[in-house]
Amino acid sequence: MAQERIFPENTCCIINPNAANKKWKRRRFYRKYFKRIFPVHTIDNSEDKNQTIHTAAKLCADYDIIVAAGGDGTVADVIQGIKNSGHEKKMTLGIIPMGSGNAFCKSFGISKNLKRSVRLIARGKSREIDLVDIEGKAAAFGSIGATAQIVMEKLRRKIPGFFGHLFASANVLKLSRREMDIELFDGIDRSGEHFEYKRFTLKVFDCVIGKTKHFGYGWRVAPDAKIDDGYIDITLFQNTGFTYLLLFPAIYVGLYQKTQKHFKAKKVIIRGDKLPLQYHGEILGIKDKIEMKIIPKALRVISPDKMPW
Repeated sequence: MAQERIFPENTCCIINPNAANKKWKRRRFYRKYFKRIFPVHTIDNSEDKNQTIHTAAKLCADYDIIVAAGGDGTVADVIQGIKNSGHEKKMTLGIIPMGSGNAFCKSFGISKNLKRSVRLIARGKSREIDLVDIEGKAAAFGSIGATAQIVMEKLRRKIPGFFGHLFASANVLKLSRREMDIELFDGIDRSGEHFEYKRFTLKVFDCVIGKTKHFGYGWRVAPDAKIDDGYIDITLFQNTGFTYLLLFPAIYVGLYQKTQKHFKAKKVIIRGDKLPLQYHGEILGIKDKIEMKIIPKALRVISPDKMPW
């Protein structure tokens, strides 16, 4: 059967074969379909995070479209590689969701169906989006506090996918609020009023930083986030671990967030004692000071004509 060439020749693809408990390796259909439908430069990359970033940066010199086939970690690494290359203004990112959470794709309405997501890359619309610089990493979402601790616990247990998150989340009752000193620059409060600067101290259970609306598994964690509004979206959960667990169904669909402190800002500085920090489901470390700033019009992403926001 002849190859069904639907992609421009300036397209390449980085595949993470270990995503979603090695879905790529387990499903022969995926590999056969890619070979037939994706006759472009493809790298089956089983290297570590830093190597993926390096590979993506190197490819930017020769290609205009990079497709990340994997989960949110793979997407984050390819985005970082594009940013590091210095060619981000000419590059376009395509995504084939092959992870367990696929939060980034959910916010764009990219189907988890392999055939649909592959065809979208050839036929979808290229949109310019903002990103957040979190301690030098280009990110679409992240958090400080409880969810970062849960991610750390999942990685410590080395249980992949949904069940890894489920088992790690059993510790939520043990987690406590942390005192955070928060500085916001050039922002908007929940009432819509603009401010040049705010500084306050709160006890916070979880601080969610977003440009996209979702964390993994369809969790609508940042319902007010917009990918192209020029602001970082900040939601401050001040509840206890017990309340968080009790009200999680409302948190999951984004209703409880409407009752919590919420801001948009172009720059954020958060100080505290040993604050756990994660982005795209990966740990950035334990910090006493975290700086974030908006990266406006940072990247173009291929997405459906009709967007979910």
